[in-house]
Amino acid sequence: MIEVSDLSVKRGARTVLEGVSFEAPRGAVSCILGPNGAGKSTLLKAIVGLLPYDGRVTLDGAPLRDLEARARAKRLAYVPQRTQLSSALHVETVVGHGRYAHTGGLGRVGEADRRAIQDAMERCDVVGLARRRFDHLSAGEARRVLLARALATESHAILLDEPTEALDVRHALELHQLLRELAEDDYAIVVVLHGLDAARRRTDRALLLKEGTVVASGASAEVVTPEHVRAVYGVELLEDAALGFRLGDPT
Repeated sequence: MIEVSDLSVKRGARTVLEGVSFEAPRGAVSCILGPNGAGKSTLLKAIVGLLPYDGRVTLDGAPLRDLEARARAKRLAYVPQRTQLSSALHVETVVGHGRYAHTGGLGRVGEADRRAIQDAMERCDVVGLARRRFDHLSAGEARRVLLARALATESHAILLDEPTEALDVRHALELHQLLRELAEDDYAIVVVLHGLDAARRRTDRALLLKEGTVVASGASAEVVTPEHVRAVYGVELLEDAALGFRLGDPT
């Protein structure tokens, strides 16, 4: 379980996150919601150690701040919204980057590393892309490759920043299904989302942020409510017999 307690982040004199607390248990898909500028990506970066913060973050009871970077990378995988990967890299090489925490990036790839890479590629259905260049992939293919890289770390906690951005409906649904399967295999999954429908239908727990503070946290159906949506987004969440709910006009 990932536990965040009273986490705050400052950038210069400006506080961008203040007093954030939430839990992301194993066996569940947890999401972070909020409008642009709410602090969603900042929160992920703080959890994985890319930004300094005040407060406490633990993984299965162990404070992540106390772990050196390589040890932390073995226990917690991060899939950023955008990547700076060299465009000429082949897919198999990209996935292999997930083993750097184990190999030290020195090219000493053993049987356990090769097996982890192969298993991750199979899980994400990218084996057929192994010799393709990363920059020749579609958006959906690239997202699956980056998730395979995270799986290759063999950590059981994965944080993803807007993984369905730019995906068509089919690829977005396939990605959500894969995240569900990982949760069923006892992974702790934390995903930043913009879609309220996906949050209600595809996740178990939700954290709703506004201007760097927590508005609501808990079961997704109890967080994505008309009252909370109105307060945070300024739109109405309307019941719909066919869809379950839909967004109305701005208030």
